[in-house]
Amino acid sequence: MRKYWDLIIVIALSLILDLVIFIAPESIIRKALGLIFVLFLPGYVFITALFPERKELDNLERLALSFGLSIAIVPLIGLALNYTPWGIRLKPILVSLTVFNVAFSIIAIYRRANAINPWIPWISIEDLKRELEWEKASKLDKALTVILLISIIVSIGVLIYVVTHPKPGEAFTEFYILGPKGKAADYPTKLFVNETGRVIIGIVNHEHRNVTYYVEIWLVNLTYNFTTNETIIHEMYLMNRFNVTLPSIPVNIEGNWTPQFEMNYTFKIDKPGKWQIWFLLFKDKEPPIPKECLMGANCLSEKWRIIEAINGTIQSLKLNVRVIEI
Repeated sequence: MRKYWDLIIVIALSLILDLVIFIAPESIIRKALGLIFVLFLPGYVFITALFPERKELDNLERLALSFGLSIAIVPLIGLALNYTPWGIRLKPILVSLTVFNVAFSIIAIYRRANAINPWIPWISIEDLKRELEWEKASKLDKALTVILLISIIVSIGVLIYVVTHPKPGEAFTEFYILGPKGKAADYPTKLFVNETGRVIIGIVNHEHRNVTYYVEIWLVNLTYNFTTNETIIHEMYLMNRFNVTLPSIPVNIEGNWTPQFEMNYTFKIDKPGKWQIWFLLFKDKEPPIPKECLMGANCLSEKWRIIEAINGTIQSLKLNVRVIEI
């Protein structure tokens, strides 16, 4: 077994990483093993299987090719998965790379067993000096070699730090409305006077912090002057408002999307015409609303809310509703 210790370790590390991902997916062990699993092991087993004889490549060439080929093999496996029903997801990638590492490790063991003078990794200080031709090198070459080795070590250290301390993703909030069946369809866009319309309001927090959301629902009658590029608001009424505090949840790109907060909202419009229902979303603090707006009066003093929503300053959604008399 001592003859194949490196390949046995490759198989063991691949299987251990699979186990760690399912048991402790956020652990530092996963990140450390994941780096080796992706950036080194595929190329290493491939090179070892391809060149089992000691004379074919020296240690430094094998090390460099292991990194280089890993960077080439992993994207190719991902490209192949893209054309399968499984797609480029965590589990298919994990299984594919594990199968690749184990399969080529077994091939490498077979090839090494039949080699005349097999290459078995074991590097001493004397071997390293000999491969670098240390004794024959000038002082300048020795200095450049030391600088190169230090640069490689520092680069690997920086890479490990970047991977183990990832920068938080973009902070954002999902804000949406769905039809009564929970789909982005069948919205109540045509109603009779005082007929009940129903939508589902949804919010998902990806802000990396707890956020209190304030939702305002306004009934608006407006027209747009194309000559002056001006929005003219004739009427606007506060239909409803509520708030909810949500914890931040990570973006799930590997599994199915799931809602965080959803609320059924029903409404009636007692005047015929072409109306717009605006859903405005505020974070942490809601701008004050005049008392007359809370009493159901026409609240043109707050038309800035709709103007800013149209301009994209306020996160908002809009539902066009045509109301006809019975």
